[in-house]
Amino acid sequence: MTDEKTGPAGGRGVVEDLVASGGLDGLFERIDSGEVGLTGADGLLPALLKEALERGLQAELTEHLGYDKGEQAPVARGNARNGTTVKTISSEVGSFEIEVPRDRAGSFTPRLVRKGQRRMDGLDSMIISLYAGGMTVREIRHHLESTLGVELSVGTISRITDAVAEAVLDWQRRPLEEFYPVVYLDAIRVKVRVDHRVTTRSAHIAVGVDMDGIKHVLGIWVQAEEGASFWAHVCAELANRGVKDVLIVCCDGLTGRACQVFCVSGLFRGGG
Repeated sequence: MTDEKTGPAGGRGVVEDLVASGGLDGLFERIDSGEVGLTGADGLLPALLKEALERGLQAELTEHLGYDKGEQAPVARGNARNGTTVKTISSEVGSFEIEVPRDRAGSFTPRLVRKGQRRMDGLDSMIISLYAGGMTVREIRHHLESTLGVELSVGTISRITDAVAEAVLDWQRRPLEEFYPVVYLDAIRVKVRVDHRVTTRSAHIAVGVDMDGIKHVLGIWVQAEEGASFWAHVCAELANRGVKDVLIVCCDGLTGRACQVFCVSGLFRGGG
């Protein structure tokens, strides 16, 4: 008879074991009665996240110093624990305070919660998603405060969305390869927010296929309508970003002659 070895239980398995043993019954009763909330400043999830982060930070400092909390600091190392600093963190489950450990030499650089970090990365992603969905910064602020109890200023939310906009512009202006055997030009109709109103625009998309057969999105341009004149502008921009030669241009809705004049003869091959 052999003993069966099993690996560590996953999170789902741990929860199932607690449910089967009744270990979560009391907690669920307090949640159902409203005594304990899930999110917000006093919620269960922020409290669990706080404990997890603080344990992780202590583990990072232990690795940095070379001895566990409560042990005597080695004299030869010349560095030791030096208390904690309280920091308020905003997250997608609510705001909470954590105690960030310090060292006397000031050489400890935590990775779990970076120096100067006041928001968990998931909250930034949530804000960007809401903004992309058409919500204004003030609507996002109200949504976060009413649903998660997270209070962020309009300026902070604007800085988050502006940072993404700058990254998008950098991507849109990046240099391109000189040669793509095939370039696809097409447009799709999408809903965007313009002057606080949702309207429909054409998103012009250029996709280049390289010599290895890999497709690359060369750029996306949003315009009210699709047309040959705007595609000429797109092709001119691609040429300015480094594209010099294309063998085949696949266009939908344009005549072959227009596509050839705008994209191949006139722009990419230097025909003027």
